[in-house]
Amino acid sequence: MTSKKMEKMINEQINHEMYSAYLYLSMSAYFESKNLPGFANWMYVQYQEETFHAMKFFKYVLDRGGRIELATINAPEKEWASPLAVYEATYKHELKVTSLINGLVDLAITEKDHATNALLQWFVTEQVEEESNDTKIIERLKRIGNSEDGLYMLDAELAKRVYVPPVTTATAAP
Repeated sequence: MTSKKMEKMINEQINHEMYSAYLYLSMSAYFESKNLPGFANWMYVQYQEETFHAMKFFKYVLDRGGRIELATINAPEKEWASPLAVYEATYKHELKVTSLINGLVDLAITEKDHATNALLQWFVTEQVEEESNDTKIIERLKRIGNSEDGLYMLDAELAKRVYVPPVTTATAAP
């Protein structure tokens, strides 16, 4: 069993993960409205990943005998100035999520909650990947600048991304 404090923080993290999913779904819709289906696809895959993350926490709380307490999910932004602005917002958001995950790890260590710490290490690794993906796309968008050809080439590349649910243990899978 996890402590009530840890359970509360994980329930809050579920909300943050669902907000992330909403944010990326909103970004996907934005890119669709700009006729950038590859960028829209990339963000839709992000939406799927974030939903998986939320459900991974959801199942964990239940597996540990805890109680799920869902809260209102805030509405995300829906307009950005450019594709670069979208990815800069994505990177900033992922830094916040990393901070939240690190806070959970700190609590797990303080409480000597080894099971939760083990779960959270998967998320620590995931956040490294998230931040890296964002910075790579940001750098490419900066290099592209105002090149329509470059933008459409990147769009075609991002269209190839597919969601593949991670292989997880029976107790951590949604």
